[in-house]
Amino acid sequence: MGRLSGKVAIITGAASGMGAKECELFAKEGACVVATDIQEELLNEVVEAINAAGGQAIAFKHDVTSEEQWKEVVALTVEKFGKVNILVNNAGVSCTSVIANIEMSEWNRVMDINLNSCVLGMKYAVPEMQKNGSGSVVNISSIGGLVGMAGSSPYTASKGALRVLSKAAAIEYGKDKVRVNSVHPGIIVTPMTEPHMGPAMPYYEAHTQLPYMGNPEDVAYGVLFLASDEARFVTGSELVIDGGWTAL
Repeated sequence: MGRLSGKVAIITGAASGMGAKECELFAKEGACVVATDIQEELLNEVVEAINAAGGQAIAFKHDVTSEEQWKEVVALTVEKFGKVNILVNNAGVSCTSVIANIEMSEWNRVMDINLNSCVLGMKYAVPEMQKNGSGSVVNISSIGGLVGMAGSSPYTASKGALRVLSKAAAIEYGKDKVRVNSVHPGIIVTPMTEPHMGPAMPYYEAHTQLPYMGNPEDVAYGVLFLASDEARFVTGSELVIDGGWTAL
């Protein structure tokens, strides 16, 4: 307990799945959490549960593709808690489409949510970290950002770009003691992935070396490590949490 004591964290995509679990775990470890998502009702439930358990969290209905709303989220965080120490860019969407059939509107939507939102988050949160003299950004990518995955070209392109963006940001801000890392989950059972798991389960099981799929807490503990001072010498790195998928 207390691994994030005194820290203030912004976590996007916080209404369910990995984001909700990250909020819960961060609050248990002493962080003040600003939880954001476009799903307001579910988000409020997550925040209410955290506060009822003795943690400290606030909710913000947030379209991560909006630059104006990013300004508001960061300003609200500073107004409420005085600083920003941690940013977890967790919000994301999946997309099942091959290149020949993709509509450019869908391609742009995936890029806006999975990649451009992370640029906006860092654009406004990192200057606050620089004021503090340190900070940690954790960008949630995917194994799709490391290896190709058939039928999801827009998704893998966005997650691969996020991986290298994280490295570039780590170089840009390392001297300011602002660390930037990416996390690459494998098959994690979340509300976003569960609807697709039935028919694809034999494929997932064949590629995952452990005899079970991952849960949101498996990722949340890795994100906690990167966000904490325990990872003070870790930046520009990829933390792969995939049950051995990419070991093949």
